[in-house]
Amino acid sequence: MKNKIFSNITNRLKEIQKIGCFSNKEIQLLSTPKKINNATLKVNGKKISAWRIVFNDTLGPGKGGIRFHPDVSEDEVQSLAFWMMIKNSLVDLPYGGAKGGVRFDPRQVNNQELENISRKFIDVFYKELGQDKDIPAPDVYTNSQVMAWMLDEYERKVGHHEPGMITGKPLELQGCDLRNDATAKGGFIVAKEMIKKFKLNKKTIRIAVQGFGNAGLYISQMLYKDGFKIVAVSDSKGGIYNKNGLNINEIIKIKNTTKSVLDYKQAENITNTGLLKLPVDILVLAALENQITENNAEEIQAKYILELANGPITYQADKILFSKKTIVIPDVLVNSGGVIVSYFEWCQNRTGNILEKKYLEKLLQQKMITAWEKVITTNKEYGNKIDLRTTAYLIAIKKILIAEKLRGRLKV
Repeated sequence: MKNKIFSNITNRLKEIQKIGCFSNKEIQLLSTPKKINNATLKVNGKKISAWRIVFNDTLGPGKGGIRFHPDVSEDEVQSLAFWMMIKNSLVDLPYGGAKGGVRFDPRQVNNQELENISRKFIDVFYKELGQDKDIPAPDVYTNSQVMAWMLDEYERKVGHHEPGMITGKPLELQGCDLRNDATAKGGFIVAKEMIKKFKLNKKTIRIAVQGFGNAGLYISQMLYKDGFKIVAVSDSKGGIYNKNGLNINEIIKIKNTTKSVLDYKQAENITNTGLLKLPVDILVLAALENQITENNAEEIQAKYILELANGPITYQADKILFSKKTIVIPDVLVNSGGVIVSYFEWCQNRTGNILEKKYLEKLLQQKMITAWEKVITTNKEYGNKIDLRTTAYLIAIKKILIAEKLRGRLKV
């Protein structure tokens, strides 16, 4: 099980090395985190493992979320930091890649314990963080309240106000109005561009969404409001399916009340793995890593896959899907709306200039469409002989390596 996620990345880099004619030294640089910080948090007599990893900072300070989850590992955090590096480069943000993780189940603790753990994370890592060093944000099972506690603890430690050290904060603490649904909104923009590009019929499209947390719920809501038929959704407890379509607004009410989609009665219950194999046109992956592997890739019927989660498809599964002509729109593009809006928040915190919501929405749309068109155009330059993920990686990697050479860190 060791390196089960990062091994996907190293396999991809070996393939990309051949396509991009990169040197061993360049690939070694891209494969090696700049800084791995780990610690044991001591909270109420418990010992909890925690990490903050900066993968690369040649384009700017580290940027990436903090994940609270019982299965968090160093391998996972390292992989997530790598993807942030690629993502920030791809969408032209002045950031490197970073990520944090704390290994515990936030669903099993009370609010006071959650606050204690959030503050302890800052206590052990605050010297590594800062608006010009490394800027955290929310991720799985963290939210604006966790960011508020972390900001407060950081400012206590350093003795001055520095709202730009963390993003995804509440509005009252200089957060950004778009942040709650930013990841989903970016994914929705890409979904609409994909549908337009491949001339799909809106009236007949069937969509399944795996993962009904923050991003999955919001993109389902956006698609449903826009008139698309969503036939299946799932959360950590299981899924629901109705070939005639689901009432997403009703499911959201039920989810908010019972904490599960399973209590929606106008559908049949299915498993998360069952949802992946449904006869749909578009499959939105909004859960966790490694959902589609070599063991189930052949059974995927969706023609188009939208990766709203990080790393939901393994390297081997990507190969199988590409051979089947399944079009995968990669995570580093699809879910970049979150970090783009984090960038808006960071800029506002740095300058004190609060921008209009409509202006920021327009700017988000422009950046998402520009990144989408860049990937599609570059893929065409390669004769459509490589998948869109490989294309996105090539674009991002070339920019990072040019920056490294300009700095003199990487000798030609």
